[in-house]
Amino acid sequence: MTADVGERVTDAELVAGYRRNPELFTAVHDRYFRDIYLYVAGRLDIQVAEDITAETFLLAFDRRDRFDPERGGLRPWLFGFATNLVARHRRKEARHYRALAQLPPESAVEGHENRVVTSVAAQRMQPHLAKALAALTSGERDVLLLVALAQLSYDEVAQALGISTGTVGSRLSRARAKIHALIDKETVHE
Repeated sequence: MTADVGERVTDAELVAGYRRNPELFTAVHDRYFRDIYLYVAGRLDIQVAEDITAETFLLAFDRRDRFDPERGGLRPWLFGFATNLVARHRRKEARHYRALAQLPPESAVEGHENRVVTSVAAQRMQPHLAKALAALTSGERDVLLLVALAQLSYDEVAQALGISTGTVGSRLSRARAKIHALIDKETVHE
């Protein structure tokens, strides 16, 4: 798997090399880490992106013998792992919000979600807001939290998520409307 300087080794050559010597899988990591990391960081926060990206390559290494070059390249194969891990993380995050919604208002839970909840509404509103956040689509929740928690501009949110500024605005508008409707519905029943 050696190539002349400037000559790029193909994915098929990488696969053939790491099948003979698993240590050569590091070349896959070196080639695609940045792409995967930027993708995950665009969908989640930077700290989580590091973990998800590392887990992506760990899964790929564990399943390296299952890779079939006839079905496509290494890059989309890795993006598949990353996308599934992001989805798993988001499901876990939604479960977390649902659990927060079950807490009595006087129960303080440390973490960035609680700081968002506390800054957006009074302490008594926390269960209602957490329930409302759990009801949003992941895209709406991502936009809302990037604006509220990270205090990103619409342009920065668009860049982070790889969407247009108009989409940021419409998702944020839908998220706000849903949250207001759900909170109004919840507080009427108190």
